[in-house]
Amino acid sequence: MGELNLGDNNVRIGGTLVVSTGASLPSECITTTNVSSTYPIARAKLAQDALKVYPIPLTSFRTWDAMATVLPGTSANDDLGLIGGTFATNSPSLQTYDVKSAGALTFYGRCIFAMPAEYDAAETVTLRIKCGMVTTVADTSCTIDAVVYESNKERGIGADLCATGAQSMNSLTFANKDFTITPTGLDAGDVLDIRLALAVNDAAGGAEVIGCVGTVEMLCDVRG
Repeated sequence: MGELNLGDNNVRIGGTLVVSTGASLPSECITTTNVSSTYPIARAKLAQDALKVYPIPLTSFRTWDAMATVLPGTSANDDLGLIGGTFATNSPSLQTYDVKSAGALTFYGRCIFAMPAEYDAAETVTLRIKCGMVTTVADTSCTIDAVVYESNKERGIGADLCATGAQSMNSLTFANKDFTITPTGLDAGDVLDIRLALAVNDAAGGAEVIGCVGTVEMLCDVRG
């Protein structure tokens, strides 16, 4: 049978339209309004949204080597402090104590993140940390780093999934630092064990030197 071309005319079929095997429809000929709200579309058929942002609350960070313990209200030893600031004036942040003249020190915070239900398996994942210095930069250096492990859900882990090395945050202007997470084998519901490491080196003295993390986010490719 030859091709039937009706041009711009509409066609109304009162009975059942049977389409032969292998027939295809033009791209985007079916829109959202044409799909019933009760039609069970598989998630894999939905359009992918790239790098959707999932904030990780700073209140979820805990003492890295004592997970039962929340971060202190004031940074101490090798732990970042969870600083609330003044309500209606400051937003919460993770900070070091004043490390002027203290030499080389490293501070940590650790949290758990579950890959969202809509995550598109094995697709792009990025850990984003917005950070900088408060009052004065370190005279030598200050960096932020991350290690990310996937839980095997039996108390074990795999290799470090973070493919990006430490990045400088030694600036009074806060900036996003992106860390690429190797997505191979990752799926919705997988649990990531994340530890941040803020390493600062200062010997100058004078004004206070404080490393600060303002936000932590996970960016994921998702469907639905």
